[in-house]
Amino acid sequence: MVAIDYDLEFLEDGRTIDLISIGMVADDGREYYAVSSDAPWDEIKKSDWLVRNVLPSLPLVSRSALDGYLKIPQNSHPKPSLQYVAVNTRDTQVKPQWVIANEVRDFIQATDDAELWANYGAYDHVCLAQLWGPMVALPSGVPMFTNDIQQEARRQGLSWDDLPKQESGEHNALADALHNQTVRRWLAERAQK
Repeated sequence: MVAIDYDLEFLEDGRTIDLISIGMVADDGREYYAVSSDAPWDEIKKSDWLVRNVLPSLPLVSRSALDGYLKIPQNSHPKPSLQYVAVNTRDTQVKPQWVIANEVRDFIQATDDAELWANYGAYDHVCLAQLWGPMVALPSGVPMFTNDIQQEARRQGLSWDDLPKQESGEHNALADALHNQTVRRWLAERAQK
């Protein structure tokens, strides 16, 4: 098995999970990152958590409105308008979801006997699988499940605080995927001792 560590940032409302961005790293050194131009940006901008934690790492047309918003304390009102906050569709990392689906499929299929790993990966896997529609539509070579870093940590008797800490880039999908790889490898080394 060859591991692919990944992370997705998404908007979820208890019924649907919409892709915002995806980061993947394979043990052979390949990396993939994309932002969905098809994400529901108006809904995303209504989520204070996504605005504060995810939007800052995305390629934006202008940062000034977002920077103004971020200066306001979390539970203060009124908030500055985010009307002019937009993802830069000219950035090569911003792509339609169908392009992302094809590129992710190719990335995974380029890995013989791929296994997927994510941190708290249940929603990540559902969002990933939905790139191609229902679960029965998963392309050949795309695993039907994701191994979970938290499950492996608990199997080893470890808590969140015992794991290596991410130094920067939290909630940037590629930075999170790279950190997932670090933690997964750390757990694998520890399990062999």
